[in-house]
Amino acid sequence: MKLGLLGGTFNPVHLAHLRIAEEAREVACLDQVLFIPAPDPAHKPLAGDVPFSNRYEMVRLAIADNPLFAVSDIEARRSGKSYTVETLLTLREERPDDELYFIIGSDSFLELALWHRYAEIFSLTSLVVMERPDKEVVNPLLQLPEAVQDDFRQESGSLLHHKSGATIRFVPGTQLDISSSHLRELLVCGRSVRYLVPIVVEEYIAQKGLYRS
Repeated sequence: MKLGLLGGTFNPVHLAHLRIAEEAREVACLDQVLFIPAPDPAHKPLAGDVPFSNRYEMVRLAIADNPLFAVSDIEARRSGKSYTVETLLTLREERPDDELYFIIGSDSFLELALWHRYAEIFSLTSLVVMERPDKEVVNPLLQLPEAVQDDFRQESGSLLHHKSGATIRFVPGTQLDISSSHLRELLVCGRSVRYLVPIVVEEYIAQKGLYRS
């Protein structure tokens, strides 16, 4: 199976997350995309004090109508920070026959040098990099961390090959400028988030009273 992986806090999950997953699935010919909510993100504090169980449930509701999407609690099964490299190592053990494709935004790609044990990631998974508004990747090879640039060759402007056989593919994607932080701001002010999140997520947020001041 060609398995896509989309991680994040999903705080809350919104339509841009779903569209990113769908476009990555289509372009990379993935059999399934696995959403992986982070209980304790490594790079920034979790805003809003929304428990993992609520964020997991919002993702489950958001993807329920798509049989090619699934959600995993893999990062909640271990204690401590949610490091991508550790999640990938666990998935390699649990699903040795699957090809892994980690889906990230271009903003995250430009910050890979800050990731925990980032050099190991490239031999564990291919990357599908989705363009984010105002975060253009002009020269992919030169914008990799310098320590790993020699491990790659550039086949085209949109495809890099790692010495392990893994790839990094750059996908233009639909530019939906929706952010979870903006949604939280709207919700704190009592404003509507309709047409920014799936209706089932909007209803769940209202039912649970999440993100209210």
